[in-house]
Amino acid sequence: MRRRWGRGRSRRERLAAVLVLGGLAGFVLLVYVAVVLGGGVLIGHTSSPHVGLSVLATAVVALGFEPVQSWLEDVVSQLVRAGRLSPYDVLSRFSAALTSTYANEELPVRMAKVLADGTGAAGAQVWLVVDDRLTLAASWPPGAGSAVGAPGAGSVPGRRELPVRQAGDLLGVLAIQERDDVPLSPVEERLFAGLADQAGLVLRGARLRAELGRRFQELSTRAEELRISRQRLVDAQDAERRRLERDIHDGAQQHLVALAVNLRLAHTLAGRSPERADRLIAAQGPAATATIDTLISLSRGIYPSLLVDEGLVAALRTAISTSPVPVELHEVGTGRYSAEIEAAAYFCVLEALQNAAKHSSARSIRVELRGDPDRLTAIVGDDGSGIDPRTTASGAGLANMRDRVEAVGGTLTIETAPGRGTIVEARLPCLHIPDRQKG
Repeated sequence: MRRRWGRGRSRRERLAAVLVLGGLAGFVLLVYVAVVLGGGVLIGHTSSPHVGLSVLATAVVALGFEPVQSWLEDVVSQLVRAGRLSPYDVLSRFSAALTSTYANEELPVRMAKVLADGTGAAGAQVWLVVDDRLTLAASWPPGAGSAVGAPGAGSVPGRRELPVRQAGDLLGVLAIQERDDVPLSPVEERLFAGLADQAGLVLRGARLRAELGRRFQELSTRAEELRISRQRLVDAQDAERRRLERDIHDGAQQHLVALAVNLRLAHTLAGRSPERADRLIAAQGPAATATIDTLISLSRGIYPSLLVDEGLVAALRTAISTSPVPVELHEVGTGRYSAEIEAAAYFCVLEALQNAAKHSSARSIRVELRGDPDRLTAIVGDDGSGIDPRTTASGAGLANMRDRVEAVGGTLTIETAPGRGTIVEARLPCLHIPDRQKG
C-alpha cells in the first residue's frame, strides 16, 4: 500500500484505506472466479482447479493490480475530500482571481483562503517582505496566525513553508499548518508549489502598497509635526506682540506722556514764570534720555538693524561683546544670505549662548560659522556641565531654536552629556548672496 493510506491517519483516512483494500480483494476474487471457475466450466474441468487457469488468473491479477489500485485510490480520494475543489480547479480559480475585480488589498486574503481550502490545511498564511522584514499580510481562517506561527520559528510538526520569488527577489513566504495526522498528499504538495509560483505578482503589488502606506504615514506624521511647529511660532509671536504692547504702554508710553505734559506746562509757565519754565525744561533732558533708554531696551532682541545692514557676522560680534562668558567667534566662507536664513542663524546662536551662560556654568564658549555653496552651518559649543537628554525635558529655548531652524527647512542637532558640555549645530539650506546691498 502507498504511504497515503498508511498508519497514523485519521479515522476517515483509515476508512478509505479499508475501502481500497476491500476493493482490491474483490478484484482478486472476481478474477479468480471468472478465470478459474468460469474457464473450468467452459473446458469441462470442474472437479478441481485447473493449473493452467490458476496461472492465467495469477497473471491477470498481477497485471491489473496496480491500475486497479490507482483507480480505487482516486475514487476513494474524491470521497475523502468531501466536496473540496480539485487541484486543477484551485489553480484555475486562483489564476482567475488575479485578473478579477477583487480589490488589490483583498488578494492576499483570497490567496490564503485558496491555499487553505485547496490543501485541506488547518490554517494558511501569506507573509510579505517589507523593509527586509517578514510581515503577516493575511491568514485563513481569520485568526490562524497564532496557530500557524511565524516563518522560521523553529521545527513545528506539520508546518510547511515555501518562499515566493520573482526575478530572484524574495517577496514573501506561503505557510500552512497540516491537520493532525493528515500530511499533504503528493497532489496537494504540487498544488502548494503551484500557488507559490503564481503568487509573485500578488505579493509584489501588496509590498508596494505596504511601502506606500508606510511612506504616507511618515509624511502625515511629518506634516503634523510641521503644523505644530508653525503653531508654536505663531503662538510665540502673538505672546511677544502682547508683551511689547504691555511694555510700551507701561514703560515708554508713560515716559512720553509725562514728557509731553511737562513741555506743555513749561510753555504755559514761560510767560508768567520764566525761571520755573527754565527749570522744568532743563529737567526734561534726563526724562528724554530715560525714554530713549526704554525704547532701546524694548527694541533689543526684536531684529537688530546691524543684522540688516552688515550681516550675520557683524551682528553676532556686537551681540557677544556683552556676554558674561568669554565667547570666541570663528567664521569661514560666510557672506550675506536671505533675511530668513540670517535671522534664523542669529537668534539660534543667541539662544544657545543664553542657555550656556544661564544653565551650563561654562567658562568659555566657541561659536563657529561655516558657509558652503548650499548651506550655512552655525555651531555653538561650551565647556559646561552639559545635560542628560534622557532625564532633562526640552525647554522653551530648545523648542524655539528647533522651530526657527525647521521653519526655513534646516535641521538642528544637540550633542550633550553630563560633564562634557553641549554642542548645538544648526544646518540651514541657503543660497550665498555675496553682493547683497546694505539697508
